[in-house]
Amino acid sequence: MRIICPHCGARDRREFTYQGDAVALERPAPDAGGAAWDDYLHNRENPAGVTRDLWYHEQGCGAWLVVTRNTVTHAVLTTDLAATVREGLA
Repeated sequence: MRIICPHCGARDRREFTYQGDAVALERPAPDAGGAAWDDYLHNRENPAGVTRDLWYHEQGCGAWLVVTRNTVTHAVLTTDLAATVREGLA
């Protein structure tokens, strides 16, 4: 899989570190109980299809990216700087 870094161009995915789903998880309340915390810490959706993931360009420019990709075909659909997405610009 190749990820297009906005700063460095197309790079092999081995230059990047996967950090998880780009959609923020809702943290349970401190007194939510063990089951809620276990679910929050250990369980994630594993959809087949289009996802938005957070990646770090560890062996490159150090940018944080939001990568929209298809988990079935491994096609990268879009790549945006995470700061741009957070600000609502992408």
